[in-house]
Amino acid sequence: MNAPRRCPALLVSAPASGQGKTSVTAALARWHARQGRRVRVFKSGPDFLDPMVLERAAGAPAYQLDLWMCGEADVRARLYEAAGAAELILVEGVMGLFDGEPSSADLAQRFGLPVLAVIDGSAMAQTFGALACGLARYRDGLAVHGVAANRIGSAYHAQLLRGSLPPQLHWLGALPRDAALALPERHLGLVAADELDDIDARLDALADAWSLHADTALPPAATFAADRHPGESRGPAPSPAAAEGHPAQGSAGTVPRLLAGRRIAVARDAAFCFLYPANLDLLREAGAEIAFFSPLAGEPLPDCDAAWLPGGYPELHLAALSQRTDLHAALRAHRDAGKPLLAECGGLLFALDTLADRDGNRAAMAGLLPGSAALQPWLAALGLQGVELPEGALRGHTFHYAQARIDAAPLAQATNPNGGPSSEAVYRERRFTASFVHFYFPSNPAAALRLFLP
Repeated sequence: MNAPRRCPALLVSAPASGQGKTSVTAALARWHARQGRRVRVFKSGPDFLDPMVLERAAGAPAYQLDLWMCGEADVRARLYEAAGAAELILVEGVMGLFDGEPSSADLAQRFGLPVLAVIDGSAMAQTFGALACGLARYRDGLAVHGVAANRIGSAYHAQLLRGSLPPQLHWLGALPRDAALALPERHLGLVAADELDDIDARLDALADAWSLHADTALPPAATFAADRHPGESRGPAPSPAAAEGHPAQGSAGTVPRLLAGRRIAVARDAAFCFLYPANLDLLREAGAEIAFFSPLAGEPLPDCDAAWLPGGYPELHLAALSQRTDLHAALRAHRDAGKPLLAECGGLLFALDTLADRDGNRAAMAGLLPGSAALQPWLAALGLQGVELPEGALRGHTFHYAQARIDAAPLAQATNPNGGPSSEAVYRERRFTASFVHFYFPSNPAAALRLFLP
């Protein structure tokens, strides 16, 4: 076993969603990076959009940390690796600090991460301190190190908020109430960082604003142990209570080189942008060559042994995608030849016969799977998902606004480990697999890799 590593770290959480966790984490990451520090960022829970912003802020890829979806061994290994390369580790939490099973608080406690609580102070003064104390004292053994205020009205307002804190809670900084600092949003969350021409200017502005009230000291160091040998798989460890009924399926030993010599075509552009870095890493570790292509740019399906249509925003690009009849035909020929093809969420929507946006505009899609879908103004599905496939059990999540009518019998049905209502079907024809589930490949490396084999 390798020696433990220590690194200053913070888990950035809040009393609820919408308090400003992403803005504060991004401000912290960019501010410390501008001081010349090596910063590594993570996102707790399943999410694609926040990590894009955090990656841009820190200048390093943002990986997922989730005790159920990723597994404890995977989380521990990633934190250990980051501690060897970074001078500061930042983890953005999910929802409120104690929300969900497992929660951000569970993650912080399991790995000894000091917590930074972000509180929207826009409509309060001294009550700010009471709320901070409640978060800090709610659970024994949880280390709430400090507090940051979001949407302050003035320097005097920041002074009132800071003065309301007891001595044991550190004031770490603040951001002003300023529309110019807001990160743009749409129906699935933040606008993807690559779509914002001024993303670096926005991040610099956040860092500048943070610097006016920032505590310049680094946070406490956390200790990260390596509980696996360097070559071992990062499959899930025994799952927490939330995972009851879904046994861990991680493979033992090194990542199997099942994809050596195989070329995988992966759609990647504004319509297909939901890609976990860990998934791409796993494909490469298994020996695959990845060939990215952009359907929106008119690029053809590359010569390949397998293909992947990840999630994203096909509904925002109906005209361009409907005109790609050459790509539609190439994908159908790929499927009919028995070659592996994975379509996830937005990829599934593109694989249907037709897709309609929220305004009712309908367009023809690739016709790989019989059915149609339409975007709704309300959320259709949300939550963690686990599913048993012929290749093995995989974990992931679902989050979409689409209602689909699919004329095919499901191969399998995913379930939510917390008993939530979202339960996504998985469809298969030959080696074509389609679902609204976004799979996290390291949850079972061998099963994920077999999705790309004949």
